[in-house]
Amino acid sequence: MRTVFMFPVVDRAETVAGLAQHLAGGDGSWTFAERVYVVIDDEGTGCLFRDWEPDELAILEAALGYHPTWGVQVDISGRIDGTAEVRRLAALLLRRGGVAFDDYSEHAWTLQEIESGTAIEGLRFFDFRTYYARHRRPTA
Repeated sequence: MRTVFMFPVVDRAETVAGLAQHLAGGDGSWTFAERVYVVIDDEGTGCLFRDWEPDELAILEAALGYHPTWGVQVDISGRIDGTAEVRRLAALLLRRGGVAFDDYSEHAWTLQEIESGTAIEGLRFFDFRTYYARHRRPTA
């Protein structure tokens, strides 16, 4: 399972309404394209930021200008590529601002960077192929 976190600048109620309008499910949990799972996670009552390094949290806070207390967690099954689906969710959730974090870089991705294919240290948003190619262990 691969994970992306999205931090829209709109309020939580508007985010929930947008997810409910465009995705299947509800009551805090949605699915998209059958193998993409979406939940809203809270810092106080959930697991948000539990596994984050301090420097990653500092990058997020600097990008947003504040410390978010909730975010949208997107889990993508390894059984699908998921790139197109994650990009569509980013377009939905970040259209009015905010940032996304993926498993492969330490960068707060804006929608403009995602849509333009910006590369940071040689990686694009959700660029698991390049990441895995760099970190593949050579076989003997």
